[in-house]
Amino acid sequence: MLNLPRPWQLPLLALALAWALLAALYYETGAAMVFIWNRSETFAHAWVVPPISAWLVWRRRADLAVLAPRPAPRWLWPLLPLGLLWLMGDLAAANSATQFALVGMAVVLVPALLGTEAARRIAFPLGFLFFAVPFGDFMTPWLVERTADFTVVALRATGIPVFREGTQFVIPTGSWSVVQACSGIRYLMASVMVGTLFAYLNYRSLAKRWAFVSVAIVTPLVANWLRAYMIVMLGHLSGNRLATGVDHVIYGWVFFGIIMLVMFMLGARWADPDPAPQPAPAHAATQGVSSLRWSGVLLAVALLLVLPPQLRARAEHAATHAAPVLAAPALPGWDWHGEPMSSWRPSFENPAGVLHGRFEPAAGGPAVGVYVGYYRDQRYGRQLVTSVNRLINDETGKEWAQTAGGLAQLDLPAGPLPWRTAELRGQALSEVRGDGSRAPRLRVWQVYWINGRPFVSDWQAKLYGAWLGLLGRGDDAAVVLVYADKAMAGADDARLRSFIGQHWTALDTALRDARDRDATHKQ
Repeated sequence: MLNLPRPWQLPLLALALAWALLAALYYETGAAMVFIWNRSETFAHAWVVPPISAWLVWRRRADLAVLAPRPAPRWLWPLLPLGLLWLMGDLAAANSATQFALVGMAVVLVPALLGTEAARRIAFPLGFLFFAVPFGDFMTPWLVERTADFTVVALRATGIPVFREGTQFVIPTGSWSVVQACSGIRYLMASVMVGTLFAYLNYRSLAKRWAFVSVAIVTPLVANWLRAYMIVMLGHLSGNRLATGVDHVIYGWVFFGIIMLVMFMLGARWADPDPAPQPAPAHAATQGVSSLRWSGVLLAVALLLVLPPQLRARAEHAATHAAPVLAAPALPGWDWHGEPMSSWRPSFENPAGVLHGRFEPAAGGPAVGVYVGYYRDQRYGRQLVTSVNRLINDETGKEWAQTAGGLAQLDLPAGPLPWRTAELRGQALSEVRGDGSRAPRLRVWQVYWINGRPFVSDWQAKLYGAWLGLLGRGDDAAVVLVYADKAMAGADDARLRSFIGQHWTALDTALRDARDRDATHKQ
């Protein structure tokens, strides 16, 4: 049993009670964080973050024992913006926002109940807890693109001819694809966490610490690019007998381990000696704090922690709960058919309603496909804007692959209307012959419709949806995809631009009708 100094007994009890209340009120947020640790290898390192943080605090126990902890009520103010961040994140079903807010509230409770000086002495262990938040997946597409860029450039510099389309490429001995597992995000997350810990333990100078953290960021990126290039070269030189399948993963981790070992061995050459224990501040108060004051601060903590879940419950009560009814609008000169025009199906998970079919010109000509995924009463696992919702979900590219993307803007009477654009190929790259004209190809335009307002930005769509939910106006939202088969004459961006320009008002009206038909909230 721990033999705590008497001045610390009541403060630590108050902190334990505050943390217990935080865990009870925000249980679902914490459980979602642990679920991601279990599910994703990218964030498996987060399991060791709380124990490491506790060990780092234990290392500073001599520096803490000389202090007389006193509550610092001014640290209760940050609970308000953190609670708002949690509330907005929960309304938008944004895991990262709610989890950062949860960890932030747990950290802020330390100076609020133990005092500013105590928190200052364990500032790094407290900050280290933020590594437990599974954050950074948004970088994966960028990392995949950069890995593909480097690999293709390196192969061509080696003298190997390469035909590339998107993140897939073909060389004389076979075809390769840079998928999410090749992005290096796992190496980057692990390297940054361990590198930051190494810098804290070995350096006293902030300049040295930041320099080593910078190295810990750059090293895994470059190492992953070299790893990808070497794996392709091993496969190429061995006739695809090496560096394929499980070997691909094993070689990657072995190479990464060697690189990290070298980085730490070099970093250790400039290590500083451990600092001397810190004495108590000269101005430290020796008079104890009454239990009444601790109780008052603890009561204020409880009220501030309870407020966000209560506001969330009110917003949920105001939302619409009936299933949406979607119907294709009547467009002059076009006939609606409820069957999609190709084998492609967008990968948007668990919408409340789906409309997918095609408009065919009554006078003849290429059809235009329309997909609407409608979301209502959004929760984790059934929200519109999330990393798992995308145009395709086939990383191998054997059925469908995205080969290009961009932005377009329509100038409508109501104002500019931005869209995302993409090109999809419906065949494995290794099977495409010549210029690829025989492969099925679609041109796709995409926009988010958030309760009557269009967006192309993920974070803007999430933020606006959360704001409307906070105001009690519901969370109805949809993704609208308009696409055409490029193999058909005239089925290009100009045709999609003309179709959307003429009929966006009708599509928007149909979505508003679906929103308002069963609405129980005030617009």
